[in-house]
Amino acid sequence: MPDLAPFRLAGGDAPRGRLYIALRTLNLLFAFLGVVATVFAASRLVRRTRFFLHLYQLEGYKPNEYRAWVMARLRTHVVRTSHLVGAALLLVGSLLAFAGWPRLGAFAALAGWPVAFASWKLYRSVPVKKPLAWTDRMKRLRLATAVVLALVVLAFALDAAFGGFGARLLGAGRGEAGRAAAWIVYLKGWFVADLFAPFWVLLAGQVMKPVEGRIQEGFKQQARDKVAARPDLRVVAITGSYGKTSVKFILAELLGQRYNVLATPGSYNTPMGISIVVNNQLRPEHQVLVLEMGMRYPGDIKELCEIVRPDVAVVTSVGVAHLETMGSVEAIAEEKGSLLREMKPGGAAVLNGDDPRVSAMAGVQGQTLRVSLGDTGDVTGRDVRYGPDGMSMTVRDETGAEAVFTTKLLGSHNALNLLLGVAVGRVFGIRLRAMAEAARRIQPVAHRLALREENGLLILDDAFNSNPVGAKSAVDVLGQFRTGRRVIVTPGMVELGERQVEENRTFGRHIAANADLAVIVGEVNGEAIHAGLRDASYPEDQIIRAKNLYDARERIASWLRPGDVVLYENDLPDQYGG
Repeated sequence: MPDLAPFRLAGGDAPRGRLYIALRTLNLLFAFLGVVATVFAASRLVRRTRFFLHLYQLEGYKPNEYRAWVMARLRTHVVRTSHLVGAALLLVGSLLAFAGWPRLGAFAALAGWPVAFASWKLYRSVPVKKPLAWTDRMKRLRLATAVVLALVVLAFALDAAFGGFGARLLGAGRGEAGRAAAWIVYLKGWFVADLFAPFWVLLAGQVMKPVEGRIQEGFKQQARDKVAARPDLRVVAITGSYGKTSVKFILAELLGQRYNVLATPGSYNTPMGISIVVNNQLRPEHQVLVLEMGMRYPGDIKELCEIVRPDVAVVTSVGVAHLETMGSVEAIAEEKGSLLREMKPGGAAVLNGDDPRVSAMAGVQGQTLRVSLGDTGDVTGRDVRYGPDGMSMTVRDETGAEAVFTTKLLGSHNALNLLLGVAVGRVFGIRLRAMAEAARRIQPVAHRLALREENGLLILDDAFNSNPVGAKSAVDVLGQFRTGRRVIVTPGMVELGERQVEENRTFGRHIAANADLAVIVGEVNGEAIHAGLRDASYPEDQIIRAKNLYDARERIASWLRPGDVVLYENDLPDQYGG
């Protein structure tokens, strides 16, 4: 039977021959195990913290959205199996220490620690759709988080080293055995730091909030001053639940016929995004500035207009996007309509006349032009046709002039987007035929129903932030192709609040009428879309459930053949696991 004497408390642990040598050997073993455990704990904590910093950035540095994401995934992403094993090791170690076996408890905890925290599967480098961007703001947040984590670990380490409250509970003040028990207290520091990593990120974000506020206000004031110094600059602002980015790039091409235009890149539609573009890219030669203005909360449009007040306000749509944060469609309409109230006196409003809520915004001030795919607008489109080369339609302006527009854009929603651009062009005095010529050069915005050929397949890429209107339009376009079998790959739509399940079920029913194979990605909306397909009696053997986009592509690769058409409808951001 092994001699366990070195693991027991022994009257103050005075040196006594063999026992003394055994204790010294055991202390060296503890030191070695402590270094190994620290390396594993620190490596895991770095990866885990980076994971949650990335999510904080994906959620737009918004604490409420980030907190909601974390709380919804407590068991899958916050409390891992490794935490349960680690907690068990600490419990066993503590109980042994209380029972007079502190060295045995410390040995069990230290030896088991690398095993408990050896798996980093969730935090290893995996393909992501939007990698973590080390912006100046993220660097400041990382430093603040590192300070918080260091303080947590240091507090427990000092408690263990100097026999503080936690150490005394385990008998850490009693000689050599006490120093052994102190290792358990030290490990508790790493455990607490690791377990609560997502909340330390949130705390660091709150600590940095005043600092970030002052920095951002400086950038916004710089942008205000720069625009104020340009009374000759004409500003077009675009808002709406859907279509903002597409209309912006359409406008850049149409207005570019006559003016030197600066349009914000990508989805730069926040106060900081607009400020960065104004401060860094606006030049004296620019005559027109085209902006998109996004919103998630009441007052967002007013904040943006306080930086740059528009001469022309464009409202594309009012829908259920951001219903979670706005509460109701009526509140969304009110916020979108505030753009017309905030534009310069005597400005012009261009409105989607086919959206009743948008059309009702007319008459706030200045000139108003409505567009329509019917006969009721000031600028109208009819005879819309689609094909492998794009779309064509006949456009009539407010004077009665007509021209046939041909473009590479697809979908009825893009037909409306083009009409909105044409109406703004008319406000600027550009003739219809000149804009028809420019429309031929318009390229689809990346991942917004862009058509391309790939290995004999036709790919409809509509992966960017799907919405009910755009999704329906994209599926309608898919249904018109007859070159081969029609496939849709989609995770559905998010940020629709209470309407999310209903909208995705309706989406499933629409897919059933236009696709020969439905590939549902992820679990977020999987059941709702599947239910919609069943509602339409869609064959089960024509439905594939995939874990993620990469899995979906692998599943259909051997099934596809030249001539088939694949629609990628939405690609959820990383925080949705789609």
